[in-house]
This record gives sequence, structure tokens and C-alpha cells, in this order.
Amino acid sequence: MVTIILAIIAIVISFVAGKAIQTKNFEAHIKSANDSAEGIIKEAQKQADNTVKEASLTAQEKAHEYRSEVEKELKQRRTEIQKQEARLLQREEALDKKDTAFQKRESSLSRKEQKLSRERQNIAKQQDNANTLIQERQAEIQRVAALTQEEARDLLLAETSKQLEDERAKMVKESYRQAQQDADQNAKDLMVQAIQQSAADVVSETTVSVVTLPNEDMKGRIIGREGRNIRTFETLTGIDLIIDDTPEAVVLSGFDPIRREVAKMALEKLIKDGRIHPARIEEMVAKSQKELTQRIQEIGEQTLFDLGIHSMSPELTNHVGMLNFKIGHGQNLLAHSIEVAKLTGAFAAELGEDVTLAKRAGLLHDIGKSVNNGTEGSYVELGVDLVKKNHESFEVVDAIKAYHADHEPQSIIAELVTVAEKITISRPGEHSDSLESYVHRLESLEKISDSFDDVEKSYAIQAGREIRVIAKPDNISDTQSIVLARKIKKKIENEMKYPGHIKVTVIRETRSVEYAK
Repeated sequence: MVTIILAIIAIVISFVAGKAIQTKNFEAHIKSANDSAEGIIKEAQKQADNTVKEASLTAQEKAHEYRSEVEKELKQRRTEIQKQEARLLQREEALDKKDTAFQKRESSLSRKEQKLSRERQNIAKQQDNANTLIQERQAEIQRVAALTQEEARDLLLAETSKQLEDERAKMVKESYRQAQQDADQNAKDLMVQAIQQSAADVVSETTVSVVTLPNEDMKGRIIGREGRNIRTFETLTGIDLIIDDTPEAVVLSGFDPIRREVAKMALEKLIKDGRIHPARIEEMVAKSQKELTQRIQEIGEQTLFDLGIHSMSPELTNHVGMLNFKIGHGQNLLAHSIEVAKLTGAFAAELGEDVTLAKRAGLLHDIGKSVNNGTEGSYVELGVDLVKKNHESFEVVDAIKAYHADHEPQSIIAELVTVAEKITISRPGEHSDSLESYVHRLESLEKISDSFDDVEKSYAIQAGREIRVIAKPDNISDTQSIVLARKIKKKIENEMKYPGHIKVTVIRETRSVEYAK
């Protein structure tokens, strides 16, 4: 029984203790929930405060940006207003200046008008005085000579007419003298201005060209084994190749500028290529001849462009370029022709003539000299035939014909070309007779050799001391080439005068070419 009571008491105590513990736990849960709720509320409050702050900052930034934009726009408007004010101020100042100028001009016109009025009054007074004197003189004449008014008038008119004739004769004579002086002075001024405007350089052509070498070893390669390269080069080009002690340079000597230019181009190609042997030399010489032909055409076109001359036939353009490799009056013929063209154009401009036509005639006045030397006829006749064939105008033909002493120029353009030509060749240092005679002698020497049918081409080298003849191998044999050399020698002796000796070398070469397939 006691046990049961104790058990019941234990159960009750346990129940009461469990309730107490459960109540305590429940209170702890409630407290924890309250703390959690307070934390959430505080966190929410904190986030709300942050959101408010961020919104406030964003609003402040937008307000600041808007204020900046407004200030910038206001600043731009103020700048534009200031610019407009400045423009208005400038216009106002300009108007003030114009107003001042108008006032000055009005004052000046007023003074001039007053001056003219005074002069008119003076003239009227002088006229009255003159009329009074005339009346007095008429009365005096009538009183002294007892002449009627009509007779006195006739006498007065006769005396006045005689005095006027004398005065007019003096005035005409003085005017004629003054006109002559003015014409002479104007002509001199015109020539000086034209010479100054032409600004052409005087180019003294020589008979040598220098080719620079990259090193001294190149000289031996140019000479070749036993001199075969240099012999081939001179035979193909007709130009002397001089190799001396000049460091890193060789000299090409020859009177023909075209052959000398071909030789120079070929030698420069060989030096650049590095392979120097007879076959390569022949190839480079042929290539240089083709390139020079194209270059001559380009020089002619560039010359026409520089002078403002257009619509010239390709053949004449080529002959213009050919002048760059011809010598006349001791200088480059193209430079001489350009100078004549510029002078003629300047003269034509002053006289109101066709400037382009004048330049065209001046440029083509020596075109006959560009024709190959083997062509029959003088260079004047050759030039006339050439421009006629290419349908040039009468003035151009007339300018070329003006070189004939018996031809009277028919146009003012031809007269201007003649004057320009005389100016260019009469300047000090312009004309070189020694060079002209030297070139003429070498050309004559080549013409004599080329006159034989068995000769393909001949070259005067060694300053005219040797003539190298390339024979046609199909026409003559090796034995007949000896006879050809003697014939050329005899003809040179009979037709030329020269100092010393001239060596005649006839070269006959045959080649057999086959292709293995």
C-alpha cells in the first residue's frame, strides 16, 4: 500500500515536474520567438532605412545631373548669345566704318564739286576775256586796215590755220619720235621678260658618261677573260668602254647620245645582275634598246604636258623625245627647243597671239634634226615633210621653213620663233663650234662606211680615230671583208680631212643556232 502511495506520489511529482518543465520550455520558446520577431523587425527597419538612404542618394544624383545639364545648356546659350553679340558688334563697327567712309567720300565729292565749280567759273571768265580780246583785235584790225568784218575774219582764220598747221606738224613729229622710243623700249622689255619667264637651263652636252661600280672587282668581270666581254660590249653598242684608275667607276665614250645611253643602261643592268658574259651582254643591250624606245616616247609626252601642248601625233611625240638625245648649238636639242617654245609663247602672250600654237611651233622648229642621219635631205626639209605628214598647221610649217635664207616668214608665229631662236643661240656660252664640228666629223665618218651595201652598221669610236664596221655575213666572206676594209679606207681618204690616222676594223660574224627538242 505504501508502495502504491509512493508510486502515486512519484507519478504526481513527475507530472508536476513535467508540467513545470514544459511550461518553462514553452516560455523559452515564446521568448525566443519574441526575440526573433524583434530581430526581424529591426532588420526590416534597417533595410527600410537603407532603402530610404539609397533612394535619397539616387534622387540627389539625378537632381545633380539635371542641374549640370541645365547649367551646361545655360552656358551654351550664354556662349551663343555672346557670339551673336560679338557678331552684332562687328557688324555695327563695319557699318560705322562704312558710314565714315561714305562721309569721307561725300566730303571728297563735295570738295571736288566745289573745285569743278570754281574751275568752270575761271573758264567762263577766261572765255569772256578771250572773247573780249578777239573783239578788240577785230576792231583794231578793222581800224588799221580799213577792212570789213568779213575780210578781217578771213585774215584771222588764215593766220590761225597756219599757226595750227605748224603746231600740228611739230606734234606729229614729236609723237612719232616718242612712239619710236616707246616701241624700242617695249620691245626690249618684252624680250627681257620673255627670257626671264622661260627660265631654261643651258645644258652643255659631253661625249662621255660615267657608270658607278659597286667595287673594284667588277672591273675585271667587265673586261672578261682576255677582254672578250669588253670587245663584245663595244661591238654591240659602238661605244668605247674606258676602264682606268678611277676608283669604282668606268667611262663610256661616244659622240652619239642614244648609243651612249643604251650602253649605259645595258652596263648598269649587267652590274646589277652580276652575270657578265657575251651572251648576257647581247641580251641586255637588246633589252636596253627596247626600253630606251619606250623612254623616248615618255620623254616626249612629258615635254608636251609640261608645255601645255596637247593632241600631237605619237610619231611627232616620239621625235620630240628623240631630241633629248641629240646635240645642237652645243647643248641638248630638247632643252634648246623647250627654251625656244617658252620664249615664243611669252612673246605671243604679250602680242595677243595664240600662245599654245606659238609654243608648238617653237618646240617643233628643230624637229628635222631628230630624224636619222641616213635620211636624204637637209634637216629643214626633213622637218617640213615630217610635220606635214602629221597634219600640223601652216604656222608650224612656216616656222620650220624660216631657216631657209630665201624663205620669207608668212606668219607672225614664224617671226617670233626666229627671234626666240636667235636669242637662245646668241647668249654667251650657248654655242659650241668645236663640239659641233667634232660630231659632224664622226657622223660623216659613219655615213661613208654605211654607204657600202655589204655594211650592216658602223660605229665611230676612240674619238674618231677608229671606225668599227659590222659586215653582213651572208653577203661577203672573210677574204672579201679585207677588200671591204680597203674600200672604206680609200673612200675615207678621198672624202674626209682629218688629223692623224683612222683605223678601219671590219667584223664579220656568223652564227648557227639549233634547238634540241
